[in-house]
Amino acid sequence: MKEDVQKAVRGGAAKEPYDPLRLCVYATVALLAWLLGPWAVLGFAALGFAGYWRARRAGLTRSKCFLRDTRLVLAYLGLIGLAALAAIVLGWPSG
Repeated sequence: MKEDVQKAVRGGAAKEPYDPLRLCVYATVALLAWLLGPWAVLGFAALGFAGYWRARRAGLTRSKCFLRDTRLVLAYLGLIGLAALAAIVLGWPSG
């Protein structure tokens, strides 16, 4: 704590350790997809599609997503949603 105060007085910000929150989020999403199957995939695809649709309408054209162009991201999420819907209709995985 004393070092943080000294850094603040000198004008330097205290550096926080890296928080791998994204890894926790990814693991949680994977767990839900595993437990709920295609229903979870459809839900996450729909949620992502709605978010990117709203962002695109607000003017976002470039995303931090690997695909970059929001039109490509929307197409990708739409395809995932259609695949999940097909899996639900066809009863996959059946076991």
